[in-house]
Amino acid sequence: MGATTEPASGARVRGTIRYWAAAKSEAGLAEEPYEAATLAEALAGAKERHADRPKLVRLLGHSSYLVDGAQVGGREHTTVALTEGGTVEVLPPFAGG
Repeated sequence: MGATTEPASGARVRGTIRYWAAAKSEAGLAEEPYEAATLAEALAGAKERHADRPKLVRLLGHSSYLVDGAQVGGREHTTVALTEGGTVEVLPPFAGG
């Protein structure tokens, strides 16, 4: 099941953010829970929780995202609805990629 393109009800759901590579290192953990309606909300929450880790906050602004296995690409994060029990994967830029 992939992420939808617009929030159906704006209802907040619970899921997991998974950090990969440099994001995992900067976050100091591999994953953490979120409660949000959209990808933008989930990322804002992560930035707030990790305000003391400026490198991670910066990486979140430059990373690519998968939501429930689907690439977010250039879509506005405010339009990417999250699903109950879903997963947001944070893929930081890779050298040479």
